Amino acid sequence: MTYDPEKHHRRSIRLPEYDYSQPGAYFVTICTQNRLCLFGDVVNAEMVLNDAGRMVWQWWEELNNKFPNMETDAGMVMPNHFHGILMFHEPVGATLRGRPGGRPGREETDDRVDSDEGHPYDEGHPHRGAPTIDAPTLGDVAGWFKTMTTNEYIRSVKQHAWPRFPGKLWQRDYYEHIVRDDDELNHIREYIIYNPDNWHADEDNPDNWQ
Repeated sequence: MTYDPEKHHRRSIRLPEYDYSQPGAYFVTICTQNRLCLFGDVVNAEMVLNDAGRMVWQWWEELNNKFPNMETDAGMVMPNHFHGILMFHEPVGATLRGRPGGRPGREETDDRVDSDEGHPYDEGHPHRGAPTIDAPTLGDVAGWFKTMTTNEYIRSVKQHAWPRFPGKLWQRDYYEHIVRDDDELNHIREYIIYNPDNWHADEDNPDNWQ
């Protein structure tokens, strides 16, 4: 059965009165458009990354250099999505807002990149991106990550015959959850680390789309 966005979607846990500009930890999940499995396979309960999956992981680690007021914590590239924890040590910039008309409970970023051509922030240095933002929002970080991975994927489609994707590499929106305390942080870390163990039952696994 093909991916049905009305059936197969994640619900964001978002608090209407919460100040999203304060420091803290955020659990983020970003899915490929139409849940295409582009980043490798789960084999014997272990995630085996292909070149595209390794590329995504490299850009995850690069976030630490791009945004010095935050650091990455646990992360996992899955066949068609990415889980990660972002730790902000200073205010996260302006209060996060969803896009007008977006689904309640979801923070959305505009990453409209044509499937044939990428648009790096800095054409002279496509891997560098825009100047570092002193107080980025969670949306800034997620948007930069999605843009840089999309641009590099598109280059590799042309140069290394990676599988093409229709329209966009990533879904326009993403799931985010505020990590409330150390116990929850440790629970989410375990969920991320052991995500390949549960791939057989994951709602993002195409084998489970019934």
